[in-house]
Amino acid sequence: MYRIAHTDGYARAGVLTTAHGRVETPAFMPCGTYGSIKSLTPDQVASTGTQILLCNSFHLMLRPGTEVITKHAGLHGFMGWKGPILTDSGGYQVFSLASRRSVTEEGVVFRSPINGDRVEIDAERAMQVQSKLKSDIAMVFDECTPFPATEAQARRSMLRSMRWAQRSKNAYAGPGALFGIVHGGVFPSLRRESMDRLASTGFPGYAIGGLSVGESNEQLHEVLAASVQCMPSESPRYLMGVGKPNDLIRAVAAGVDMFDCVLPTRNARNGHYFTSRGVIRIRNARYRHDSAPLDEDCSCLACTEFTRAYLHHLERCNEMLGATLGTIHNLTHYHSLMANIRRAIVNRRFSKFAAIQTDRWEHGT
Repeated sequence: MYRIAHTDGYARAGVLTTAHGRVETPAFMPCGTYGSIKSLTPDQVASTGTQILLCNSFHLMLRPGTEVITKHAGLHGFMGWKGPILTDSGGYQVFSLASRRSVTEEGVVFRSPINGDRVEIDAERAMQVQSKLKSDIAMVFDECTPFPATEAQARRSMLRSMRWAQRSKNAYAGPGALFGIVHGGVFPSLRRESMDRLASTGFPGYAIGGLSVGESNEQLHEVLAASVQCMPSESPRYLMGVGKPNDLIRAVAAGVDMFDCVLPTRNARNGHYFTSRGVIRIRNARYRHDSAPLDEDCSCLACTEFTRAYLHHLERCNEMLGATLGTIHNLTHYHSLMANIRRAIVNRRFSKFAAIQTDRWEHGT
């Protein structure tokens, strides 16, 4: 399923093989939470260089429901996406409903964010949903440990996630691979214990969960490094929900292979565009008469056919085209970054590339 082709320090370039195609890693997965990337068609998503999408089984379970998706022979047929799909089980989404949920050993009871109905979900139901979605990669059902938490609280939460991971493996009947998720809050020793327990259960890939939930950036990378060091070298390593460009580079340097985050698409819809020289907030008045391309180093539709002044105009007028062009650009930027990272690893120039790129973002040179 996963083959590492090149290494440069701890950074790895490899190939993840799925039933719906190959994914070159390190890879970034845009979030198609409800079965779509907002404002883009599947063909437009593919044109940005997207190899694999993340969709959320929690939200799809609530709306439209698995019965509808099953009639389309799974999520690929329902949303018209031909490439690989990873589905998250919904642990983080349940975590985000802090005031509307109750967690027990059995599972979680919460009020639907759609209509307030009482909903129950546990490892078995989460696996049943993902099995029916027929994603290429499914995730175990887990509890996202809140921050801050004491070491004792984090360990109780981690152990519950490990028991749910075993139940998830026993219940999963889908066609794809099921990944385990490492937990333990900000405590490296708990992360190592979590990985040991997951390894004894056995999964083809492992994710690092429960980060970017309020801890400092340095805590994030300290815990990340500790987590990666105890993960099997032959398995894909997936960092969940972390997506600032600098963080991607630091995580690749630590040995991470896969990423997802809402940042590039959500920011695009708010007029925040990632470029090779930093972030441009296109609503700023300084861009009203700016006839330069958004990013002269980018070959996407927004940069080759339109100017900053036009994108500024679209954003100021709340035109839908602004969200479309911005999303195309941000995703193209992210995938270009990942392609350049892969190339740098292959050529054993990753450290130099990372230093140059980070300097450009920081100083706009």
